[in-house]
Amino acid sequence: HIVLPSLLGSLLAGLVCGAIGTFVVRMKLSSLGFAMSHAAFAGAALGMMLSLEPLWTAIAFSLLIALVLGPLADISRMNTDAVLGALFPVTMALGFVFLTRAPGGGIGSGALSLLWGSVLGMTMHQVGLLAIVAALVGIVSLGFGRGFLALLLDRRLAIASGLNARAYYYGVLVLVAIVVSVSLRITGGLLIYALMVLPATSAFQWAYDIKKVFLIAPFIGGVSAFSGFLFSLWADLPIGSAIALCAAGLFLISTAMSPKRRRERSG
Repeated sequence: HIVLPSLLGSLLAGLVCGAIGTFVVRMKLSSLGFAMSHAAFAGAALGMMLSLEPLWTAIAFSLLIALVLGPLADISRMNTDAVLGALFPVTMALGFVFLTRAPGGGIGSGALSLLWGSVLGMTMHQVGLLAIVAALVGIVSLGFGRGFLALLLDRRLAIASGLNARAYYYGVLVLVAIVVSVSLRITGGLLIYALMVLPATSAFQWAYDIKKVFLIAPFIGGVSAFSGFLFSLWADLPIGSAIALCAAGLFLISTAMSPKRRRERSG
């Protein structure tokens, strides 16, 4: 009753984080995953302070940051990374402020679960929500695949051909916000970034074709989550940390065995 929802939740989070991580890495928005993870952490902490369900406040707060981020970057005429750099300490500070104002001063298993994850506390309801988000990412990727593909391959050329790049960009921000929020319980706010970026960077070591990367990244994410879960049970380690370590290990293996690097050496 405890292991099955936790294992399914970890596997789904690995798949969906790997998929959305492809957008993040290819669009050079790696700091986005980092900032959104802390926005979700702040939102969940707000929920604890207000005695509300942390999952829903995490989603709401992350969506708010995502919807503010794009227009703020346009208005300030700064690149997204600069705006994210400004938002990151603010959301992190707010998260800890909310925790200190939560019942009990934010000290306890609830606060620790926000930081490091609490996979074994997952319910089938939360697993179902992860499955819905995974389906949403798949539907959006397939339904708007050509537009996203054009944007990922060459943004300037896509804009010149009439693609509404801003709408697609905002769409990526919203998807990242949702994925990070619902996956927060798996690795926690401090490590969810690893589950998003490492599988995608590993996938790019194996293929040039972005379509193949879209298939490889979720696979590596799922393997990272599944193997990390089993490794944590065997070694008696925190599950979120074990998943992040397995993702890092697969990245090192992918880098060492990359066919792209072998071609560069032979060439």
